[in-house]
Amino acid sequence: MLRVFANRLLVAVPTLILVSMLIFGLQKLLPGDPVLAMAGEEQDAQVIATLRAKYHLDEPVPVQYLLWVRDVAHGDLGASLRTDVPVTTLIAQKLPVTLQLAVMAMVFALGIGIPAGIVSAAHRGSALDYGANVLALSGMSIPNFWLGIMLIFIVSVRWHLLPSSGYVPPTDDLWLSIKTMLMPAFVLGAALGAQLMRHTRSAMLSVLRADYIRTARAKGLLRGTVIVRHAFRNALIPIVTVLALLFGELLAGAVLTEQVFTIPGFGKLVVDAVFNRDYAVVQGVVLVTALSFIVVNLAADVLYILLNPRLRRS
Repeated sequence: MLRVFANRLLVAVPTLILVSMLIFGLQKLLPGDPVLAMAGEEQDAQVIATLRAKYHLDEPVPVQYLLWVRDVAHGDLGASLRTDVPVTTLIAQKLPVTLQLAVMAMVFALGIGIPAGIVSAAHRGSALDYGANVLALSGMSIPNFWLGIMLIFIVSVRWHLLPSSGYVPPTDDLWLSIKTMLMPAFVLGAALGAQLMRHTRSAMLSVLRADYIRTARAKGLLRGTVIVRHAFRNALIPIVTVLALLFGELLAGAVLTEQVFTIPGFGKLVVDAVFNRDYAVVQGVVLVTALSFIVVNLAADVLYILLNPRLRRS
């Protein structure tokens, strides 16, 4: 187990280095100059030169990259070019918001996708199977922003059941925070649940054709016991892989949903930073997102070992 974990860590280091180079290099291709925006309308030459020197923008790009990597290695992601607030402070403020949204969306995805996938596979070719597939295809086809707008119009404007937008921290009012996050979490969770249903169905169908499942049925075990205790347990490894990828997508891809529901999370932070040419914030957010992907995949590897005893001996 330790060897597997160590191998994954060895792969994670060059991955982070490559991602950091891509982040830094591709960002330089963005149009516009943040220093000119910071210098104000007069754009005094001395002020511009001072700002370039302060943020090392007068150095060659490779030197800028090495200076940035040096600071990142010491836990310093720089400061916002627009507000001069440390990027670590901005991330610490916004990341818990997106994490709350991602966790609640994953609860919806698990509650929708896994039961629907199991039922669909267990009743292959039946009306339940066709109905589950239609719902899954609908969930993957409907744009998140459209579903979010429709929910706001129906649930908030017409029925007055939930807040239409905004965010309340759980530390201020837990119940109001949950109510505020229910609609955006459902919007994200429905799309992910549809994907999870398809993967769960595929994994279950593969396992249900195995010899040991036929043996379990021949022994007279109850159908529900065979499906849940034997088939589903052995189908979990590909499902865990999909869950890790989907959770990483939630942390990185909730931009449209956060914009629709005016949630001040990671997505809104990076969109505002791109529009404002705030290089330091974009670099920090994307780097933390990449690190989150790696951590989630490491957690998935640990779950593989816990679910499959044969991997513990490797």
